Amino acid sequence: MYALALIDTGYRFGGKNPEAGLDCSGMVSYVFSQAAGLKLRGSAADIARRGQPIAVSDLRPGDLVFFNTRNKPYSHVGIYIGESRFAHAPSSGGKVRLDSLKNGWYAARLEEARTYFD
Repeated sequence: MYALALIDTGYRFGGKNPEAGLDCSGMVSYVFSQAAGLKLRGSAADIARRGQPIAVSDLRPGDLVFFNTRNKPYSHVGIYIGESRFAHAPSSGGKVRLDSLKNGWYAARLEEARTYFD
């Protein structure tokens, strides 16, 4: 729900809060802090190091999905919300939005899924 409330929030590289704008890792850090009290800081790659890898077929809402978007592993992250959709803050488009894991540009670049919950 916290991630969905951020839809249409403006993008800003290095952004860590909705008022100033969010980048992908800032959005994840903000949502995890607000919703679960978890402190996930740093880049998408930094955040990936802390999670437990899971199969994409085992994704549950709140798990994170990581992408190779710049020919660089773990260069983008989003929050899985269910029904093969994820919320993220892409630099293209300039706003937090939902996209699909099943088709499109991000589907082809999905790298890994990770969970942060038992």
